[in-house]
Amino acid sequence: MQADVRIRRAGAGDAAAIASVLRQAFLEFEPLYTPRGFAATRPDAQQVLSRIDEGPLWIASVAGQVVGTASVVGRGGKGLYVRGVAVAPSARGQGIAQSLMREIESFASSMGYRRLYLTTTPFLNGAICLYERFGFTHVPDGADDLFGTPLLTMAKPL
Repeated sequence: MQADVRIRRAGAGDAAAIASVLRQAFLEFEPLYTPRGFAATRPDAQQVLSRIDEGPLWIASVAGQVVGTASVVGRGGKGLYVRGVAVAPSARGQGIAQSLMREIESFASSMGYRRLYLTTTPFLNGAICLYERFGFTHVPDGADDLFGTPLLTMAKPL
């Protein structure tokens, strides 16, 4: 079911809501992460503010409530790195993550990026399926772990 999703660029005033969505989205997976890996996956509001300074960050809202987020950061010649894609559990299944990914692809294309890439954990099956539906494939380059939590790298040419 597709919700009436509104996507917009995040500002400093959105940091606490973004941190809350990230916490909600990953909490059920906490036992599968190392403590440092989990902490890196769900930044607090101050860390979110830093991310806003590093590159575009978007929020998705439904009926005025922030329910999803995603951000990107340019990494030199490697392309545009997608990170922090998250949807609150109460809002899953409404097309929100797909809307965020479309926004990222549109931004990347408009800025002339030729490649999107990301890392994810092998236990986030829903995320992996989403990325595969968007044309991402597994690639051998990239980090193998996040503070001891295993990682997979995926990429998509644009």
